Amino acid sequence: MMTERMGPLHISRFAPRRGSAIVPRYATAVVLVAMALGTALVLRYENLPHPFTSFSFAAIAITFWCAGTGPGLLALVLSYLALSDLFGPVKILGSFSESYLVIYGIFGAAVSWFSASRRHSERLLTEARDGLEIRVTERTGELTEANEQLQNTQTELRGEKNRLKLLLDLNNNIVSKLELRDLVRVISANVRRMMQCDSVGVNLPDPESGELKLYALDFPGAKGLLREGMLHPPGSLPARVLSTGQPSTFNLGNGAELDPETGLKLYKDEGLRSFCWLPLISHDRRLGVLGLSRLKATPFAQGDVLFLMQVASQVAIAVENALAYGQISELTDKLAQEKLYLEDEIRSEANFKEIIGKSQALHRVLKLVETVAPTGSTVLISGETGTGKELIARAIHDLSSRNSKTFVKLNCAALPAGLLESELFGHEKGAFTGAVAQRIGRLELANHGTLFLDEVGEIPLELQPKLLRILQEREFERLGGTRTIQTDVRLIAATNRDLAAMVESQKFRSDLFFRLNVFPIQAPPLRERPEDIPLLVRHFAEKFSRRMNRRIETISSETMNTLCQYAWPGNIRELQNVIERAVILSSGPSLKVTFAELHSRAIPVSEDTSSRSTKRRPVRSILAEVDRNQIIQALQETAGRVGGRDGAAARLGLKRTTFITRMNKLGIHPGQVSGPNVDSTDTSDTPANSTVQD
Repeated sequence: MMTERMGPLHISRFAPRRGSAIVPRYATAVVLVAMALGTALVLRYENLPHPFTSFSFAAIAITFWCAGTGPGLLALVLSYLALSDLFGPVKILGSFSESYLVIYGIFGAAVSWFSASRRHSERLLTEARDGLEIRVTERTGELTEANEQLQNTQTELRGEKNRLKLLLDLNNNIVSKLELRDLVRVISANVRRMMQCDSVGVNLPDPESGELKLYALDFPGAKGLLREGMLHPPGSLPARVLSTGQPSTFNLGNGAELDPETGLKLYKDEGLRSFCWLPLISHDRRLGVLGLSRLKATPFAQGDVLFLMQVASQVAIAVENALAYGQISELTDKLAQEKLYLEDEIRSEANFKEIIGKSQALHRVLKLVETVAPTGSTVLISGETGTGKELIARAIHDLSSRNSKTFVKLNCAALPAGLLESELFGHEKGAFTGAVAQRIGRLELANHGTLFLDEVGEIPLELQPKLLRILQEREFERLGGTRTIQTDVRLIAATNRDLAAMVESQKFRSDLFFRLNVFPIQAPPLRERPEDIPLLVRHFAEKFSRRMNRRIETISSETMNTLCQYAWPGNIRELQNVIERAVILSSGPSLKVTFAELHSRAIPVSEDTSSRSTKRRPVRSILAEVDRNQIIQALQETAGRVGGRDGAAARLGLKRTTFITRMNKLGIHPGQVSGPNVDSTDTSDTPANSTVQD
């Protein structure tokens, strides 16, 4: 092979001449001398110089070199005879023509020596060529043998690689697929392609009957006799493999008699001839049988069986995981159904552990919370001070998908403008005097969580555009920084002010208001949910008595009725403080409340007192809560009296002039509503039915 690639060697032209070439060699001598003589005669005839001596020397040299020593001597003799006979005697160096023969002899000897040297070189080169060809042939054989060994090694490595790839695919399937049927089908297809089988099946015990069932089958050329779901008889070969835990191989010979108990008749009818069954064992637990079959009667080698045992171990792990996953899925579904059942049995208030109450007004708010919590939308909670706006915000966070992240709150009214911006956005080192280190703002802390901005109406106008950018672009920069920071935060804002009125008075940006007011929630004041007051009183009494190591066992009905009839302008916060003070003053097991202080708070003594009370809350916030039904109800209770200590304005906590202006705006006249015959659509029996909640 290598000799053919190298081509013919150049030394082949020096190969030894055969004996049959003797005549042409001597003829060459005669022809060359004749040519030299003819050339000299032609020149002589033309009276030109005719150096026959030079021509004859050339003929002799060529003959010696090309034809050998014998023809060379013949050419020498012929040249001498021609010179002496045709051209006469020649005198060279003072000698006669016989001395010229010496010259011819010396020249012939020199040329003969050169010719002999050439032939010797030819022999050496020929021997070297033959030796080289022999060595090349031997080396070619060695390389051919090494190449065959290399190809065999590559074939073995390729097979080993495919087997390792099969094991890797099995491991990947174990991780990626948990459904048993899908997993078994993928495993069967991979094993069939790798082991050059025609059929691969996984047999698992039937949960109901306990018999071995063909759970999954990969047999592209099936006739339809073998199918998934068929059962193997107890005495079949797969069943025996499962019971013994040992692999088994079997070949069907021509005309072999089959025992009906082996269950191989269907396999034979399908055309299968060679079989291998392996038990699926994991942690000493026999899970099933892996069966491989071939249409040809090619038996499974011992090495194949050993490798298939490794495959069976991986398949057993996959089947065990899939079975465990199925059991877990069933239990999970069962628990989910039980959870739904229990959730239907439990009151909806159980989702709001920190919010206490059962009134319709609170129930409507909690329904809104359940509706908006999963959406991730911005929520604006408005209401009077002390109504529990932060608890509503926390309930929205707890019911959302962000409940595993941070709930960050910031009171915008508690910080000046400069510190508020730094607290909200953060700052870089050296951004302002005193910024000795980098600080992460609340927006970064609340990333993927919820940011609660309390008293959002107190944010300065110069800071509102930056907050608007956060809501729209989801990005910001720290104070003194140039890097834009992306954030994914849900914003919940709360205020006790009328933001719409602030927008009209240009104290709040309209675009920010509309962006915050995506889903408004109005927190009901405590006076509109009087049925919740007993629950709150008991809750706070137990809380503070436990904290102060007091023993409060009873609350008199008179005390509870008085607490329920009070208007609670400070809402739940005021009720909490009153109960805490009562627990401190109570020396026995019964709760004692100082009612004189409550009545002094409830009824202003003069317009000046009313003016001072209105300073605690913005007038526009109060007007937003005072609707037509409340004004009509107050006028009915006071028999149409507006001013004075017991007038309708005092009952609603408003100035007389403000109340009259509100009446005129709504078109209400005291004389028309002071009588008993009033349209029921304009009045309400309970505060909970006010349009503030509707």
